[in-house]
Amino acid sequence: MNLDWLQSLKWPAAIPQPSFLWPQFLWLLLALPVLVLLYVWVQRRRKKLAVRYASLSIVRQALGKGPGWRRHLPPLLLLLALAALILASARPTAVVSLPSNQQTIILAMDVSASMRATDVEPNRLVAAQEAAKTFLKELPRDIKVGIVAFAGSAQVAQGPTLNREDLVSAIDRFQLQRATATGNAIVISLSTLFPKAGIELQQLSLERMRGGVGRSLDQAPPKQDEFVPVPPGSYTTGAIVMLTDGQRTTGVDPLDAAKMAADRGVKVYTVGVGTVDGEIIGFEGWSMRVRLDEETLKTIAQKTAAEYFYAGTAHDQKRVYQNLSSRLTLEKKETEVSALFALAGALLALLAGGLSVWWFGRVL
Repeated sequence: MNLDWLQSLKWPAAIPQPSFLWPQFLWLLLALPVLVLLYVWVQRRRKKLAVRYASLSIVRQALGKGPGWRRHLPPLLLLLALAALILASARPTAVVSLPSNQQTIILAMDVSASMRATDVEPNRLVAAQEAAKTFLKELPRDIKVGIVAFAGSAQVAQGPTLNREDLVSAIDRFQLQRATATGNAIVISLSTLFPKAGIELQQLSLERMRGGVGRSLDQAPPKQDEFVPVPPGSYTTGAIVMLTDGQRTTGVDPLDAAKMAADRGVKVYTVGVGTVDGEIIGFEGWSMRVRLDEETLKTIAQKTAAEYFYAGTAHDQKRVYQNLSSRLTLEKKETEVSALFALAGALLALLAGGLSVWWFGRVL
C-alpha cells in the first residue's frame, strides 16, 4: 500500500514529520469514522424506540435529568484509545535526546608558545586549563578521558582513564613549547582511541612524501589492508575535542588528519581560543603575531560531522565546554516510540471504562 501522501503533507516546522516502520497499519484508522457513524446510528435508533412510550414526559420525570454530555465522553475516550493503539501498531519513530554511549573522549590541547598570549585573561593556557578542569567535572564519571598535549609535536599526556585526579594532574603539568602541529594532535588522538589499529604519524608522513603512491593513508602495515572507511560521525563510542589558538606551523596537514578521523567515523570537535586578529608575543628571544585559523578548524569539524566553537574569553571557554559536555553525553537519535502510544491507548481505555462505571454503573 502506497502511503507516500504522508510524506507530501506540509507539516509545521516546529512539529517533526511522522515516520512509521509499518505504515501499512495506518489504514486501520479508516475504521474509526465507521465506528463514529455506527455510534450515531445507535443513538438515533434509541430515540426512535423511546418514542413508542405512551407518555415520554412521565418517563423523563421518573428518570430525572439525563446524563447529557457525560453519556458521550466514555465512547469518545475509547475511540481515542483505539486511535492511539493503531498508531502504536504502525511502530512510529521520533527523534529524541537519549543518553549517549560515549565511552572515551580525547582532549587534545594546544601547549604551543602562542598560548602565552594575554588576550584571554590571565592568559590562553591558564584559561584553557581551568576550562578543561570544569569540563571534567561536568562529564559523567563512567566516561574515560585521555589527554593529548601538542605543540611542535604531539604526545599522550594521560592515557584514557576514569581517574579525574590523574587527568587534572596531567593538565597542570603542561609546558609551553614552540610550533603548532594540529594535524599531529588528531593522529595521536586517533591512535589513542584505536590502540590496535596501527595508526602512526610516520605512516602518514611517508605517504605524503610518496605523493600518495602505495598504501592508503588510512592503512598501516599489511595487516590493516582490509580497512574500510565508515560514514563520518558514525563512531559513537569515542570522540576528540581539540582546543587550539593558532595556525599549523609544522607536522602533518590537519585536513589529511581530519579525513583519517572522518573515515573512522570519529567526530573532532574544534575549539578556537583567542582573537581572530591575534596579538604579537615574544618567547625565548623571538616574537611573532599569533592568529586564530578559524577556517581550518571549521573545516576539520565539518569533515568529521562535528562542530566548531569559538572561545574568545575565559568565560566563553567554560561555556563551550559545558555545551560540549551536553552534546557528548546526550545525543539525538531516531527511536521507536510505539510504547508511548500503547501506554496512552491503555490509559484512555481505562479512563473510559472507569468513568462509565462511576457514572452509569456499567462498562460502556
